[in-house]
Amino acid sequence: MKDRWGLTKSQRMQLKAFICLLGLILLAVLFVGALFSAALRKEPEKEGAAGSSGVSDPPLEQVFSNVWILEEETDGLVIFREGNRERYPYGETVEIEDRGAGGPKRSVREQLADLYLTEGAVTGISLKTEKISGKILGMDEGGVEVEGYGRMPLAPDWQGYRLYQSPAMCGERDLPIGCENADFCLEDGQICGILLTGEEAMEYIRVLIKSSDYADLYHSRLVFTSDTGFTISYGAYEDRQTQSYGPGEEAVIDPSGVYFQGDRVTVTPKALTGKLTIQNLARSQGTPSYRGRFELMLTEKGIVAVNEVALEEYLYSVVPSEMPAGYPAEALKAQAICARTYAYSHMEHAGYPEYGAHVDDSTSYQVYNNILEQESSTQAVKETYGQLLYTKQGEPASVFYYSTSCGVGSDATVWKTGDSPDLPYLRAKRISKTAMARQTQAAVQEGTGLGEDGGEALKEEETFRDFISRTDPDDFESNQAWYRWTYSAGAPDSGRMSRVLQARYQANENLVLTWKDGEFVSQTIGEIGAVTEICVTKRGAGGVAEELVIRAKNGVYQVISEYNIRCVLCDGASKAVRQDGSQVSCPTLLPSGFFVIDTETSLKGLVTGYTLTGGGFGHGVGMSQNGAGQMAENGCSAGEILTFFFEGCRVETVYGTH
Repeated sequence: MKDRWGLTKSQRMQLKAFICLLGLILLAVLFVGALFSAALRKEPEKEGAAGSSGVSDPPLEQVFSNVWILEEETDGLVIFREGNRERYPYGETVEIEDRGAGGPKRSVREQLADLYLTEGAVTGISLKTEKISGKILGMDEGGVEVEGYGRMPLAPDWQGYRLYQSPAMCGERDLPIGCENADFCLEDGQICGILLTGEEAMEYIRVLIKSSDYADLYHSRLVFTSDTGFTISYGAYEDRQTQSYGPGEEAVIDPSGVYFQGDRVTVTPKALTGKLTIQNLARSQGTPSYRGRFELMLTEKGIVAVNEVALEEYLYSVVPSEMPAGYPAEALKAQAICARTYAYSHMEHAGYPEYGAHVDDSTSYQVYNNILEQESSTQAVKETYGQLLYTKQGEPASVFYYSTSCGVGSDATVWKTGDSPDLPYLRAKRISKTAMARQTQAAVQEGTGLGEDGGEALKEEETFRDFISRTDPDDFESNQAWYRWTYSAGAPDSGRMSRVLQARYQANENLVLTWKDGEFVSQTIGEIGAVTEICVTKRGAGGVAEELVIRAKNGVYQVISEYNIRCVLCDGASKAVRQDGSQVSCPTLLPSGFFVIDTETSLKGLVTGYTLTGGGFGHGVGMSQNGAGQMAENGCSAGEILTFFFEGCRVETVYGTH
């Protein structure tokens, strides 16, 4: 039978076989063609790599800016880049820029350079050999002020290297303000690299001197005199001028005067033992005189005055300003070591790098030169010359101190900054004779009551209430006036309380919260209205008030941190009554956060008054100064006092090895 095309079944089968054969032949042709095409593409790549006119992919090129060359080897370089040690071989040719006047004799080893790499091999080296060095007077994100050169801008891609010990990267916070152990590599007038060449024991501290009564960082004018005469150096560094003044002569320095027509102004006594007096500055001692020299810089807000003084001489004025000079010698020595450690930590990481100052002279750091130098405190500084308190890791300890404990201390979490440091050597524990004896014996003994430290147990409200409502003669400070106190206030002034809450919210919006939709949230504080309840809802280590809730007509508010709580509950009018019966005004801040609160309410449910039963004076972290005094009276040494308050730390001399 034939189909519609007139083909028999046999013919149809033959046609299908023929078509399949043609398909196979076509596939074979396509495969051979593909192989031939691939071979044609491959051959020009091979020729191109050999330098012919064939087409090839461009070589991979890289540029490493401002890297430190550690070693120059026969066939390559070892560099330090982004915190890592790396090795790269030389390419077939290497172009080197700036080998100096001597031509190729200059080694590239231990140089800052830009490296050019092709396919992972070094093909170009651009050395940065122009360098300056000098004392770092100040630094901000845009530049560094170098003595003798003025402010030098930082290149956008600048790099910093610590070259002593093991190489490491360094940033702005690592630069030692006031020291001269750095080289600055320059390119096109900008600093492209900073090289810290060695670790030096910093012996001079730079203190920003605030205006009268510590009101401001800036001065409208300064009037200097000196007991030995002094000089004022001013003008651009390349054309400095000097004016001399005799003993007792006055020099008036104001923004419109001749002195601020260049770089920093320096005021230096003519004798090393001479002192400079700022006649228009007020301190508790009267008109203060300063050791060392002054550097002055003019800003848009006024004159900034920085006193550069030997660290040991700085402490002559800090210790009596922080601890009464009549305290026992060992307590004064403990205070001197604490003050030196605190200062040295800030010398390593300056508080005012933009002005070239490590600290200021107020309670923001350590009070300096508010009280006249005293023989006893100066002797304590001299007998502890160079001694710092070090952690087990070999770093200066974070030292804190306060006036008086209530028989227990707290830890570094009290400030609730969100980044509270982990400081295991600051523990909340009892400050008592028994606790010190146990620590000295390095053995835990079974006892009654709160146990060895009591810090955790006192987080419980009833346990802390029982503790703070009585006295314990075993506590070192049980005879001190601030050991126990009461504070009675009338009905809360809602207007004042609202303003304080607003101020504390502005300081840290995460520490003053408002109840909203079932949770406490951060939002702007308005007028709170009449207060209906005040209560401590959470206590921290040692029993310190950590969270306070205020219920009022217009909302419910949560106040976090002992400092904020002390501010909010201080009415500015009531006085604290100490355990010796003396009354002390509290204008803005309660004596401490170690207290319990009892309120009185009206029939309408409004708070008509509240009474705090508390103890201690200060934040309660670190060394209690009155505790240290009592320990010294009991025969404890400065070292024993410090190792009690800062467990596991040790005293060593910074000017030697540690």
